[in-house]
Amino acid sequence: MTAVCCDTVAEAVAGIRDGSTVLIGGFGLAGMPVQLIDALIGQGATDLTVVSNNAGNGDTGLAALLAKGRVRKMICSFPRQSDSWVFDGLYRAGRIELEVVPQGNLAERMRAAGAGIGAFYCPTAVGTPLAEGKEIREIEGRTYVLEYPIKGDVALIGAHRSDRMGNLVYRKTARNFGPVMATAGELVIAQVSEIVETGELDPEAIVTPSIYVDRVVAA
Repeated sequence: MTAVCCDTVAEAVAGIRDGSTVLIGGFGLAGMPVQLIDALIGQGATDLTVVSNNAGNGDTGLAALLAKGRVRKMICSFPRQSDSWVFDGLYRAGRIELEVVPQGNLAERMRAAGAGIGAFYCPTAVGTPLAEGKEIREIEGRTYVLEYPIKGDVALIGAHRSDRMGNLVYRKTARNFGPVMATAGELVIAQVSEIVETGELDPEAIVTPSIYVDRVVAA
């Protein structure tokens, strides 16, 4: 499978529908596909459910999308930090829903979606409010919570380089959630620093194979 190499970020995000669940890569700003998010703001899709590690930083990227009122619900592991004032204000005003998911669970739930796993048991969150309403089971003397996969209608991820087929390599910690989100998204769009000719990337360094990637844009 070969990804489509888009000329502009606007072309890359075309067709994203209102009400979509959008997986957005990044650990804070590291690996966040800011240009794709800006293009999504311009594209106009609204009533979105966004899945990301954080709930935005400062006034740019994901925070800018939140500030426009386009997001109905955030699913994330770390919604509050010193520069998350946009989300904080929306949440306190009752203008956005929040589902907190422990960071490891967040990654594993998306990985499970990509691997075709129907559900899995995990000990994280046992005995906390995050386990309320979920199935609890004891396995070999340890208590577990049943967790379900998180799938995305769209995944917006940032990578370092891509070839023209859509094979992706990442740069250091900017890799974070990109690989699992690429497996869990129905439409996967990658923002990269550079698109090279097929064959220029070391096959041993490719982390996300092109079979998972639908559109690539250099930004």
